[in-house]
Amino acid sequence: MMKQILSLLVILFITPAAWAVDDPGYVRGRVYDRQTRKPLPSATVIYGRNRGTTTDNNGYYIIRTGTGNVSLTYQYVGYIPVTRSVSLGPGDTLLLDVGMEYDIAEIDQIVVSAGKVEQRVAELTVSMHVIRPEAISASHIADAAELINKTPGIEVIDGQASVRGGSGYSYGAGSRVLALIDGLPVLSADAGNIKWQFLPLENISQIEVIKGASSVLYGSSALNGVINFRTADAGTSPVTRFFFEAGAYGRPRQREWIWWDSPRTFSNASFSHLQKSGSTDLGVALSLLSDNGYRRLNDERLGRLSLKLNHTDRQVGGLRYGFNIVTGLTRKTDFILWEDAWTGALKQDESTAIELHGLFLAFDPHVSFQREGRYRHDLRARLQSTMNDFPDASHNNSDAFSLLAEYQFRYNFSSLVDINIGVTENFSRIASQFYGDHNSLNLAAYTQADIAPVDRLKIVAGVRVEHNSTDGVPDRPVPLFRTGINYRLFDYTFLRASYGQGYRYPSIAEKHAATTLGSVRIVPNPFIQAESGWNSEIGIKQGILTGKFNGQIDMAVFYLENQDMIEYLFGIYPDPVTGSYSYGFMATNVEQSRVYGTELEFVLNILSGRFTGMINGGYVYIHPVEFDLRTGKNRDVYLKYRRKNSFKLGMTGKYTGFDFGFTLQAGSRILNIDNVFLSELTRETILPGFYDYWNESAGGFLQIDPQLGYAFSDRFGLSLVVKNVLNSEYMGRPGDIMPHRNFSIRISGTL
Repeated sequence: MMKQILSLLVILFITPAAWAVDDPGYVRGRVYDRQTRKPLPSATVIYGRNRGTTTDNNGYYIIRTGTGNVSLTYQYVGYIPVTRSVSLGPGDTLLLDVGMEYDIAEIDQIVVSAGKVEQRVAELTVSMHVIRPEAISASHIADAAELINKTPGIEVIDGQASVRGGSGYSYGAGSRVLALIDGLPVLSADAGNIKWQFLPLENISQIEVIKGASSVLYGSSALNGVINFRTADAGTSPVTRFFFEAGAYGRPRQREWIWWDSPRTFSNASFSHLQKSGSTDLGVALSLLSDNGYRRLNDERLGRLSLKLNHTDRQVGGLRYGFNIVTGLTRKTDFILWEDAWTGALKQDESTAIELHGLFLAFDPHVSFQREGRYRHDLRARLQSTMNDFPDASHNNSDAFSLLAEYQFRYNFSSLVDINIGVTENFSRIASQFYGDHNSLNLAAYTQADIAPVDRLKIVAGVRVEHNSTDGVPDRPVPLFRTGINYRLFDYTFLRASYGQGYRYPSIAEKHAATTLGSVRIVPNPFIQAESGWNSEIGIKQGILTGKFNGQIDMAVFYLENQDMIEYLFGIYPDPVTGSYSYGFMATNVEQSRVYGTELEFVLNILSGRFTGMINGGYVYIHPVEFDLRTGKNRDVYLKYRRKNSFKLGMTGKYTGFDFGFTLQAGSRILNIDNVFLSELTRETILPGFYDYWNESAGGFLQIDPQLGYAFSDRFGLSLVVKNVLNSEYMGRPGDIMPHRNFSIRISGTL
């Protein structure tokens, strides 16, 4: 008690004696942690503009205010701000104790991808991982595929993403994971793949990754999951960010692979600006990249530009409209096949090295109207164009255009029921010597209900009907269903279960691609059928609250089953023009797949004095096998290009101007690959030396990327990242050696 009295006397003594008001009022009390009842020293108590005080070591405060109605705001790092309104008369002294709750940022994050409406991540019925923009800048990441590859439960093999083992590798055609920019699909119209290099990373608010079938809301290609890149909106103050980065590749572990005389370097730069002007929000971003490549005949030059303009109508309340533009230009040579495993693993076979000039453009107009939070209309469109020009191989050129439109209506009947109804159309036209000239049309309608029948319980149910046609030949209408449940067992404990059907219509490339790259021949298959499947999971999300820690642990058990999965099979096929038979790869419905496993993901935020830190990561175990459709029993065959075990970990910390950390990725050996790379008849023709390398060296992998930075001021900083510091040697698909140790330094600023 004596300590409390002394604390109050000290605060009274240091409070200024002269005030601008006569006979003022006083507010005094204690600020404490609501859960532990421990005091919060140095908490801020704000009254009016730039007026206030802080609590002492025992959490006590006293503040002299004016009379009448007074608003007080209590703030403490890591806690949810609290505002209290009081009424004081002349000479009054009010006792006001305030308990503050720790802010578990991960549980309270707002996401939109799971239900196409804003929801708290803890209340979802499906697993979701959220990537914040800080992770992009801290790790010196300029490519979206590299960023997604660091996400627990996801592996990107040569540009093709797999969530929890749901996909393998299909030679760049098709994707079972759907990429979105602000909720609209961004797959290429011809190959149906993700153009990672054109996905904007400059003005990103967050990236939301749904793990599991999402076709009910997003349609074809969301069979295995969804990655939604949400661009940032302007705030109350203008923000300009930029960085300049330069780096170099070191030497590979096998010195016989060194083919260069001068260092292999790379560089990139970025500029972004967000500004609000009256009722108009503006966002603009530019990114430039130059990479000489660590492999011979595998370099890239890239420029990417994005523009976002939104306007809120002042005359018509609730009306908002605008447009987004994302465009990019690249000149690169993709890596297809190595020369050999002995001295040429980092040299591309010259017969497969083809320079590409690529252009991407997406124009997204949109308009929305809402009233009093009860209902909302959204009309959005995307005009997308991709042009692939091969100066030295014009027979592979391809121009693709698509027009996507979506209308969505949301109605909030009450606090118990939300209804989403939508219709979509996606028309594509391809002009190509590679695929031939084709067009396709997708039409779909969907609805989803979010129901909260009692406190703590949420139920989701949805249905979609989708219809596809190619060159005027219609496919059958496909109905899809999903359902899920989320129950808040305790204050920070959430149980969930979900079931969802998935579907993927084959891409134009899988149906009609016909070309030859060195020893690799691609054969068309116009009769290939769509893939289908379903995904289910049971999970628990537990929030963590202690005095200096907060975060969450998420555990899930999942099961997915797919039929008619498309794989490129090596065999003897007839030439569609000459009719002569020869070896080649053709997309074929062969795989009945079944994957089950478990996932653990965690985030822990640390606050201790002037040190703040975060540890996050996850472990995934999968059992991926083929099964017999007639008997329903597993076959003794592992699915291709999957790893049973994968682990990812990240740590960041800040202390007195320094920030430091690392990311870690580890995976067990790939279980199975195409037999063409192992058979005595074909292996040396396609990948010389691979068979011996696979048996001797292609095991699991461990990659660690440390980082260190220093902030010269609130605006400028310098950082260093060493990627693959252990110089680990591993590959994704056969013959695709991942980058060895490399270094980069970045100067960044915020204005």
